[in-house]
Amino acid sequence: MKYTLVLFLSLLSLQISAQETQNPKAVLVTFDQKTEFLRIHKDTNGVASALQLANARYITNHGVANKVSVDLISAVHIADKSYYQNLNELFKTYDVVLYELVAPEGTRVGENVGDESVDGKNAGGKNISLITSLQKGMQNVLGLTFQLDEVDYSASNFVHADISPTDFKRSMAEKGESFLSMFVKVWRVGMQQQTANKNAATDVQLLLALFSPTRERDLKVLAAQQFSQMRPTLDALEGENGSTIITTRNLKALQILRQEIEKGHKKLAIFYGAAHMPGIEEGLIEEFGMKLDQINWVDGWDLRVPVMAPKTVVENAP
Repeated sequence: MKYTLVLFLSLLSLQISAQETQNPKAVLVTFDQKTEFLRIHKDTNGVASALQLANARYITNHGVANKVSVDLISAVHIADKSYYQNLNELFKTYDVVLYELVAPEGTRVGENVGDESVDGKNAGGKNISLITSLQKGMQNVLGLTFQLDEVDYSASNFVHADISPTDFKRSMAEKGESFLSMFVKVWRVGMQQQTANKNAATDVQLLLALFSPTRERDLKVLAAQQFSQMRPTLDALEGENGSTIITTRNLKALQILRQEIEKGHKKLAIFYGAAHMPGIEEGLIEEFGMKLDQINWVDGWDLRVPVMAPKTVVENAP
């Protein structure tokens, strides 16, 4: 079960503050460090308290018009409701928000658009994609909400910046990819991590979480741990020539970004899954001549241990 979770948490990067953040502070960065876009925050006792996501800002260095800034808004498909509420307010501050969704070019998200599968079946029909179904299943198990249900994609500054289902299929064929081959790669990495990482989640921990009185929280912690350890999995999926699920879609987002900058927009955001951000960051630095300016960390999942209500003792009547 654990490896299935690892697989689909990785593949669901097709698109990780949730609980309202108390005055999030910008973290100034040094440029000799590798940028993180997702982490587990722990309290003073070392207990996981939140799955956090990076909102990273990049500013003009050379090569593009002056006074242009691009924010990489890291995301996951499922998160606490207040996370999406805060995002909807944040998105209003940008000239343009580029968003991911494997859908026909220029898609404006409306009713049931998220139901279109990557194999090109009609949106709004009964053929809901496997990926969307899995996301919704995880949403229910973990007590979270679904991105396509909560984010206001009707905003006038939202611009679709992803490939179409047809292009997705074509790219996979050209790269000799299949979902089965990706499953095998991820399974192998999972096995390797299980052997090499003594802190990796075990099936026993999963069973304990399933029967825990704080089940939702404990399952979220296990899932968050898998997210935080996904770099080897993504590297395996990418291989030497890049993958459709990450690289091809990143290139599309950067292509649309250039078009929007050429239109004169100065303050832009790219709202994509955290797994995409290292590659998109590389493009901003190498192709757009930008540099990392600052990072704001926001909470995507509340992982705090819930306070259990005391049991009511009823004494027998005399």
